[in-house]
Amino acid sequence: MKIRRAAPRDAQAIGRVHVETWQSTYAGLLPDAMLARMSEARQAAWWQRALADPKEARGIFVADDDDMGVVGFGSCGPVRDPPDGLNGTESRVGEVYTLYVESDFQNLGLGRRLLDAMFRQLRADGFDTVVLWMLARNSTRFFYEGLGGDLVGQRTDRMGGEPVDEVAYAWRDLDVPLVRRKLAPEEEG
Repeated sequence: MKIRRAAPRDAQAIGRVHVETWQSTYAGLLPDAMLARMSEARQAAWWQRALADPKEARGIFVADDDDMGVVGFGSCGPVRDPPDGLNGTESRVGEVYTLYVESDFQNLGLGRRLLDAMFRQLRADGFDTVVLWMLARNSTRFFYEGLGGDLVGQRTDRMGGEPVDEVAYAWRDLDVPLVRRKLAPEEEG
């Protein structure tokens, strides 16, 4: 299994993984009608456009299995909506926009490896802090907490016409390797 920068030829596979992971991860968290309307073709077209832009494409990575092909992906770039909880000492803030791994390939370290590749890219692009927004009720928040993410923000957004609560995590030292830390019992939920 290798982590590599995505290429235009990966758009179809990224679109497939995007839809499959959203429909399985967000069932019960996002409106059912919104998830049912998701289309692999629309997502693939969106990723094709992103991968055609060299500035955007430099921040898109895939987990590529020799037998199964693309089984995960992530994307990153400049922060779009900085959380209020940043302390103001961060000079350049980047953001992880997406990070998804097919369920059959989770718990193999691929999420951490994708996140590490994006952190390296963001560091190379001059960012000193990274934030990531996610649904507050998404249990994968423990994955980010376990990798040292600090809770730095909350907001309510709208998805599929419904309000959804989101939280932001931040990493302020991109030179520290992403290693799972043992959560204290009170942090495990």
